[in-house]
Amino acid sequence: MTDSAPVDGQPTVPLPAPSPPPAAASPEPAPASSEAAAASPEPAPGLPVPAVAAEDAPEGPPARLWDRMREDPQYAPEHLALEAVRRLGPEAARWAARARAERPGAPAEELAEQAVRRFVNRARLSGAVSGAAGLPGAVIDVGVLAWTQARMVLHIAAAYGIDPTHPDRATDLLVLQKVHKVAETARLALGVAAGRERAGALFGSGGQAALGKVMMRLGIRLAQMAGVRAAKRIFAKVIPGAAIILGTWANSSATKDLAERSRQLYRSMGHAGGVPRPR
Repeated sequence: MTDSAPVDGQPTVPLPAPSPPPAAASPEPAPASSEAAAASPEPAPGLPVPAVAAEDAPEGPPARLWDRMREDPQYAPEHLALEAVRRLGPEAARWAARARAERPGAPAEELAEQAVRRFVNRARLSGAVSGAAGLPGAVIDVGVLAWTQARMVLHIAAAYGIDPTHPDRATDLLVLQKVHKVAETARLALGVAAGRERAGALFGSGGQAALGKVMMRLGIRLAQMAGVRAAKRIFAKVIPGAAIILGTWANSSATKDLAERSRQLYRSMGHAGGVPRPR
């Protein structure tokens, strides 16, 4: 008798053998797929498990982006914006296309509201997501929050029919997140960051300052991008071994404010046929 075929996404459970001879080895069960293992990660010991779906768990910037931002903390927001459009723009476009296919005729306002609810919920969970204490943990937490907010902005753009993969979305991110006041200075800073990215890929990073100072600068820049108030005061008070817990209310409040600014911008661009107004 052969074992029954496993159901997709479930580990293979071998049927008991009738009485195998002592010398014969029992068939080993097939290993569970990596996707199934990743779908239900084990919670870290001692940390509470949030009562939310797995898709609502906040995700942080990729490792290569962290390396880039650590090597060039002054332009961390610009590096994050460029990578967000490259990596998250296509994701937002696929989401909008799928939502419209499932619900033909759904108004843009409804899709935008759906995106806002989803990512505001993620922002509430992004405080202390690292589980680490002191300055490194705080930097990771504000980085996750800024990444979540960038993902939300690109989904809102897609909801209003604005291409989330266009390079101009990186400029939008920096202006909407108040890193730069006007689009022109944001574009200039993005050009500098892109040039440094290419130079770093060709020649490697140059001399690096002390790690503590780098992490401090990186944390302050990311916190300012994420709308965390009094970022300099917060990071100046970090002491080794003490965890910083970003308040869920503060995270969601900053993210809601960003959502409203994003909806105003992309609503006006959608009405104008995707052509942004001068700003």
